[in-house]
Amino acid sequence: MRVFARVTPGAAKDEVTGIWQGSEDCARLAIKVAAPPDKGKANSAIIKLVSKTLGLPKSSVSIIAGETSRLKTLALAGDETEIVAAITSLVGEIE
Repeated sequence: MRVFARVTPGAAKDEVTGIWQGSEDCARLAIKVAAPPDKGKANSAIIKLVSKTLGLPKSSVSIIAGETSRLKTLALAGDETEIVAAITSLVGEIE
């Protein structure tokens, strides 16, 4: 399953903050990480945060596009129904 995200590195803490609404009605999962965008540190923090938040092993989360961009595409391996339910629940709790 692919999930589109907008990441803010160098934040005060690691957290998923909801849905980011970009141009052209492009909705993305909004993620903030404390790690700086230096030598893959922020990308590692993203994988750790997303896996922990969704209850997936780290090996089930990868960045497949946008490694050097704020706009990223994540690949999540696992039961798609459970992943969708976890994201829906998480976003509902935030908003």
